Amino acid sequence: MHPLEILEFPDPRLRTVASPVKNITDEVAKFTERLLFTMYDASGIGLAATQVNFHQRIIAIDISETKNEPLILINPIIIEGAGEIESKEGCLSVPGFYEPVKRFSEIKLEAISVNGESFSLEASELLGICIQHEIDHLDGKLFVDYVSKTKRQLIRKKLKKANASRSGSK
Repeated sequence: MHPLEILEFPDPRLRTVASPVKNITDEVAKFTERLLFTMYDASGIGLAATQVNFHQRIIAIDISETKNEPLILINPIIIEGAGEIESKEGCLSVPGFYEPVKRFSEIKLEAISVNGESFSLEASELLGICIQHEIDHLDGKLFVDYVSKTKRQLIRKKLKKANASRSGSK
């Protein structure tokens, strides 16, 4: 299996709002396997379908140290959020940058599993932060949207320069 291409900021496709998954087909199940494979290959803890240019509401997460506790969320919806936590976040679509972001410290969400079963989940700490971060991707939002405009422009400029030098060396 080959990893999918992860889009990088400021690629405009990252701003696409993902559509709900209507039916969980074999193709959707196979896509979730590739999404997990891509996330593990990139040493990430979360990856949204939008980041690989597939604009449906699917998220892959695994915050375990051993990378053997995958969580797939299809059509995730946060139904409740409480408290506030600030932590430094990074992103596979914004490589090399880590910035403080404020999020709910606890969330309750509803989602659908790859087996088509609806379920509820309560999450806090790293799992809660990761879920909120990935849902932002499904809504066309990036963690750099939480930083100042000046800092966001600096990150954009540095990533464009890095991408240009990678492209030029091929």
